[in-house]
Amino acid sequence: MAKKKKRDFVDDPEMTKKDFARARSLKANMPDVVEAMKRSRGRPKLEQPKERVSLRLDPEIVAAYKATGAGWQSRINDTLARALESKRRKSKAA
Repeated sequence: MAKKKKRDFVDDPEMTKKDFARARSLKANMPDVVEAMKRSRGRPKLEQPKERVSLRLDPEIVAAYKATGAGWQSRINDTLARALESKRRKSKAA
């Protein structure tokens, strides 16, 4: 097992009271960095995010949608949304 290397403190001197007195906050020195850190990472949160569900479909349906390429799940969602809208229009007409 290798021995731990002793740390050389020449490049990392201990801060003195004088150093602490001169120190300024990150917010005062770099407000743009602080603002960037406040922003969340990734995509902005959606008001109505989609819900994850488990759904069993016939293999032929899944194969047909997958064959249309990337975004096939979104196309299934669009098809279901159109069917729901059609059903709502028919029930209003009746």
